[in-house]
Amino acid sequence: MPRHMYVIEGEATFHSIGFPLTVKVNSTQQSTAAEGIISDVLSRPVSGEPLGLGKTMVEFKLLGLIPMKTVEVDVLPPVKVIPGGHSIGVVLHSQGVIVVGHSPVQTAANDDPVSPAKDAGIVIGDVILAINGMPVQSDVQVADIIDACGQENRQVDILVKRGQEFIDISLASALCIETKRYRIGLFVRDSAAGVGTLTFYDPQTKTYGALGHVITDSDTNQPIDCERGKIVMATVSGIQQGKRGQPGEKIGVFIEEDQVLGIIRKNTPFGIYGQLSATLPNQLYSEPIPVASMSQVELGDAEILTVVDGQNIERFSIEIQKINLQQSPEGKGMVIKVTDPKLLEKTGGIVQGMSGSPIIQKGKIVGAVTHVFVHDPTKGYGCFIDWMLMESGIIPAQTGPAFNNLFTTFIIEDQKAA
Repeated sequence: MPRHMYVIEGEATFHSIGFPLTVKVNSTQQSTAAEGIISDVLSRPVSGEPLGLGKTMVEFKLLGLIPMKTVEVDVLPPVKVIPGGHSIGVVLHSQGVIVVGHSPVQTAANDDPVSPAKDAGIVIGDVILAINGMPVQSDVQVADIIDACGQENRQVDILVKRGQEFIDISLASALCIETKRYRIGLFVRDSAAGVGTLTFYDPQTKTYGALGHVITDSDTNQPIDCERGKIVMATVSGIQQGKRGQPGEKIGVFIEEDQVLGIIRKNTPFGIYGQLSATLPNQLYSEPIPVASMSQVELGDAEILTVVDGQNIERFSIEIQKINLQQSPEGKGMVIKVTDPKLLEKTGGIVQGMSGSPIIQKGKIVGAVTHVFVHDPTKGYGCFIDWMLMESGIIPAQTGPAFNNLFTTFIIEDQKAA
């Protein structure tokens, strides 16, 4: 049982207690008769039902004397969103340009190549933010500024971001006899592109979430700091089946890249988020459906929505095999297994490009597909919808001032084991 729980108003939580505990609900709501209730559990399951928005503390004590655990419960307003499943093309431009490799500069036919940037301490994974005080946004811009510095016999002063550290590096460029331009010996990249899956969107605010995991640079494996980006419609033209030890992938094609579906505002450990600028109907769910917090997820049958051919969203059966209740935002909250014969025949299980496919259980969105097990492509991880909604801003990451005057009471009831 986590020390901090998020519960959506109207949900009930169930806990199987294996010890002779008592449960006390601490409420500051003066009008409730449930204030200070103590219930003897005596090794039986208990349920909790929120009566309003806000916070409460639930205390568990052994024999009513020895404190065992205190759980802080935040009750959030009900949320309904339109499920995704759409195949989307993602184009993400980084903040600055990312160093993805070193490229020694040949300055004379009989001399050894030189590496000015490497010698000055620039490493793969660094992000170049500015040169000589000028912010840079593209590889072409970087090359032009460096060449101009060489022609003017000026030093190249580079502002580099390495992790959370900012470093100033000064170096001299070298004239390349092959290109006839001044260079410092780097390969850089300013954008990333690929195909993924939309998870949900709010029909009122047009806020969306997709992918369920962070976008990283393919060469450095470093998360890309999002400067700007967009999503466009994509179609799945083929599938490379997943095999043991070799993840499969969707072969996707961008459709009318100039027609933007939405902008990307941020790239986070739980996917990309932004605002839609176009309507995205879902033929399987034309109306919003509720979301369920992690405390409501159950082992057993569920379904995912995804595209495996063209642009047609389909539902496929899966099994939730393991649930890792989390106290703070983390990925890999669920272990899932594909059980649908059609999907297994078509893809072999979970493949790249399926990330973000919404997981639906009992008519509620509970999470999204995020990773595949390399040794068994029929299995993978999913993240809880809680963390994606917090990243999107649809629900608060922490209860703020708007909730300070609202309090919650949990009614604890003994539940007889079936």
